[in-house]
Amino acid sequence: MLGTMITERHLLRFPCLLAGLLLVAAAAAQEQSVRPGINNHFMDPDWRQWVNTFERPGREVYDRRHAIVAASQVRPGMDVADIGAGTGLFTRLFATAVEPGGTVYAIDIASTFVDNTLRSSREQGLSNVTGIVNTATDTGLPASSIDLAFLTDTYHHFEYPRQMLASIDQALRNQGRLIIIDFRRDPRVSTNWVMGHVRGNKAQVIEEVQAAGFRLVADKALLRTNFFLEFVKAAQQTGEQ
Repeated sequence: MLGTMITERHLLRFPCLLAGLLLVAAAAAQEQSVRPGINNHFMDPDWRQWVNTFERPGREVYDRRHAIVAASQVRPGMDVADIGAGTGLFTRLFATAVEPGGTVYAIDIASTFVDNTLRSSREQGLSNVTGIVNTATDTGLPASSIDLAFLTDTYHHFEYPRQMLASIDQALRNQGRLIIIDFRRDPRVSTNWVMGHVRGNKAQVIEEVQAAGFRLVADKALLRTNFFLEFVKAAQQTGEQ
């Protein structure tokens, strides 16, 4: 009834009603969490515990870390965002690879992770690391500030993937790339933990990222239990310079 009775004349006469309707529309458009609570255990993480988890032999992305950095094609002078940086494993590797002239942003929702990544970077003599404590919907990066957005076993932790992908898109410069490494959700190679913890397989990730306006340019056969996907900004499809 309300939708059929309200006219433009009514809205002009009652600006408060218009404002209320706009708020309702905005709330309706708000993305709902695809995995509520998945990041609860990262709100106050034990740094040393997670170092032992993330930076240990036997974890594929740790064992293949140098090959991953090489495949990411980072070079001196690039600005890289390590989104979901965790204990800073790839932050520090990228910080070395982009010297001189490049910056690496260590981005995480946990200030403990960011603080300790900055500390460990300083201890290794790396002065080109900037820390950002982000939110579940925003990277915290300025517009057109990075050449590469890099995610390792992080995408499945996005509660609001559409909003996060939009934030990444606005942070990337023209020619900017997005690399997503995440678990293969495949019973032939995945553990029971992965099958229960990870919400989508590689095909679903590709579908979601392409729907957000990115274009898949590489699916690299570098890993066994993880996949390695490389995307570019949609603007590049139209030849935007």
